[in-house]
Amino acid sequence: MTRQQTVETALVDRRGQVNDAIDEYLPLDDPEELYEASRYLLKAGGKRLRPTVVLLTAESLADVPPLSTDYTAFPTADDRQIDIMRAAVSIEIIQSFTLIHDDIMDDDEVRRGVPAVHEEYGLSTAILAGDTLYSKAFETMLETGAQPARSVDAMSELATTCTEICEGQSLDISFERRGAIEPDEYLEMVELKTAVLYAAAASIPAILLGYDEAVDPLHGYGLDIGRAFQIQDDLLDLTTPTEKLGKQRGSDLVEHKQTLITVHARNQGVDVDNLVSSDSVEAVTEAEIEAAVDRLREAGSIQFARERAQDLVASGKENLEVLPDNEPKRMLEGVADYLIERDY
Repeated sequence: MTRQQTVETALVDRRGQVNDAIDEYLPLDDPEELYEASRYLLKAGGKRLRPTVVLLTAESLADVPPLSTDYTAFPTADDRQIDIMRAAVSIEIIQSFTLIHDDIMDDDEVRRGVPAVHEEYGLSTAILAGDTLYSKAFETMLETGAQPARSVDAMSELATTCTEICEGQSLDISFERRGAIEPDEYLEMVELKTAVLYAAAASIPAILLGYDEAVDPLHGYGLDIGRAFQIQDDLLDLTTPTEKLGKQRGSDLVEHKQTLITVHARNQGVDVDNLVSSDSVEAVTEAEIEAAVDRLREAGSIQFARERAQDLVASGKENLEVLPDNEPKRMLEGVADYLIERDY
């Protein structure tokens, strides 16, 4: 089995446990449309990458064999037991909340192969569903059974993360009104909008379990791999066939979204605003996208973005030196590589 296959197996194993926990911690007993809408995207699937980072980090810190410990009675540094799975589910709930609101702001019609929540349930219910998930995430994090001071610190980290996600989204919107931005500005935006949730996923286990010396390095790991994840998403939008991607390839170009690729290309003199002539995702052709991608390759922009993602992953993995040398640590290294090697 290759390393990537090993990592994918680790993801699948933990994804199944996270899915079971979501069903348990967020039961859909209430028939009201609000709760159906709140659970809608969670039921639609997802890779569960962020909660898997929570579980793997906890396994490595406690130095337990992978998947051998009950996540609902997980050992802490002072021999207590907490429900680390609740922390993992809390992180995934926040992810779902952000997707609902992102789709509303971007007017996207499809998410995870199904109609977006606002398309399925209407705008007002979708906004309320996102708000409900936001509250449920904090309720769930509060129920881990950790020592009160650690629980407060974990809640504080989650609250700060949510504020930063909003700041990142605001920056992203402001970029749409600007012609040129610099690579560092783009990286700041994706750190806030995307990477901070990976940072929370990696550092909150150390907070809850009492491994204080590991909090900052693990936070740094999450920031680096989270930025690399978003750069890879931008690359996949250009390089993955529409059928596999699940949406129109090159939609970022059509919608004039600022990515590290287009930021670099603009600095190389490429007229990125006119790479495609179509003004809608529905009207753009594969030939237009292919020609645009060729131009970006010629400018070195795709390679630039790919190398930046690789550098970030290498930096992120260096932060894992704080962990014991065990199998979960090696899986976290593999997850970092997977984030920029995946093709969907």
